[in-house]
Amino acid sequence: MNLNNSRLLDSGVKEICEGLKNPVCELKILKLSDCSISEEGYKALSSALRSNPSHLIELDLTGNDPGPSGVKQLSDLLQDPNCQLKTLRFLGPVADEGCQYVTGIVGKNPLLLRELDLSEHELGDTGVNQISALLQDKHCTLNTLILWRCSITEKQCLILTSALKSNPSHLRELILSENELLGDSGVKNLSDLLMNTQFKLEKLDLCDCSITEKQCLILTSALKSNPSHLRELKLSRNQIKNTGVNHLCDVLKDSHCKLERLRLSDCEMTDEGFSAVTSALKSNPSHLRELNLSWNKLLGDSGVKNLSDLLMNTQFKLEKLHLSYCSITEKQCLILTSALKSNPSHLRELNLSWNQIKNTGVNHLCDVLKDSRCKLERLSLYDCGITDVSSLTQSLTNTKALQFLKQLDLSDNKIGESKQKLIDVLRDSNCKLRVDR
Repeated sequence: MNLNNSRLLDSGVKEICEGLKNPVCELKILKLSDCSISEEGYKALSSALRSNPSHLIELDLTGNDPGPSGVKQLSDLLQDPNCQLKTLRFLGPVADEGCQYVTGIVGKNPLLLRELDLSEHELGDTGVNQISALLQDKHCTLNTLILWRCSITEKQCLILTSALKSNPSHLRELILSENELLGDSGVKNLSDLLMNTQFKLEKLDLCDCSITEKQCLILTSALKSNPSHLRELKLSRNQIKNTGVNHLCDVLKDSHCKLERLRLSDCEMTDEGFSAVTSALKSNPSHLRELNLSWNKLLGDSGVKNLSDLLMNTQFKLEKLHLSYCSITEKQCLILTSALKSNPSHLRELNLSWNQIKNTGVNHLCDVLKDSRCKLERLSLYDCGITDVSSLTQSLTNTKALQFLKQLDLSDNKIGESKQKLIDVLRDSNCKLRVDR
């Protein structure tokens, strides 16, 4: 029976299914390509063929929309020993070629996957074209696409984003980090995709993609037009500088923005950029849970002060704060820890590595650890110029801090005799200590 290109819909499929269930039905070939069938129709076909599996040998459903579960329901039929299906066709020739290409890399049928990781495969133009043909087919329902370090070019980025535009509703996570040649047109096409209201991306990773200040404006303009879905944005190791950060702040201020994780490490921002980020978050403080501003070396007094004001806001419930290699001084550490003391109950992870906060800074941190509301789980103080940890040992001994602390990193500090007592105190705890022996 060939019903290709007829507007059959799910209702028509259900009528056919009544016939398929009939024990006297001996239909062998059923062609239903481009019949506007959705997930409901796929479920009906699966149910009908389970009840009478012994005759149909070919089923063609190319050009329909199976929803999240349609492909799996029908593919599971092939495991039924009574099922005689020899050909179950979901894809046209070009998309099927892409499917075979991906299967050859990952060893699994991508139509049955929710996550596809092609990291460190140099795909080339041919590979990207094949993958894109697969991505634009409605039978591909990937939630996560990981293309880390795949040498994707400007032209290839255009092909990929065009494919996702034609099938935008499933993808939730896109990782393109360490592809350095996205270029202006690549970023522009990605931005056009982000503006699509059907595209509900939650996680976007563009770390180390050579994104410029100008490209950051294009990207953030797109995010402003459709900000409500994104929960995680990683732009680390892109030289977007203060100008790019200021553009991003226009998104952060938007009350529709519900970003939970923001990573901007090594973006060449200065005090001005820090102040802009914290000011934007003050106006929309309730969603962010992780903030990474590490390796921006020129964090001055005003940047620390503005960040500290934000940390004191009871609506701001940050859980992870990374400020490694930010040139934070002993004096600035006092400002920071004073803020944490006033609102300590949410923070679970604090990284101040490669800042010369020295013993004085550690003493200020001890005031936070002593607070009964403090539930810090990870504290990283790698290479901070620390020589004495007596106060830290005392704080951990006499408070509830060790009930929560799981990891303490004091590596690359020239700590004297006080180190041994800390080792002894932590030996029987659940806290993993990293320290130079």
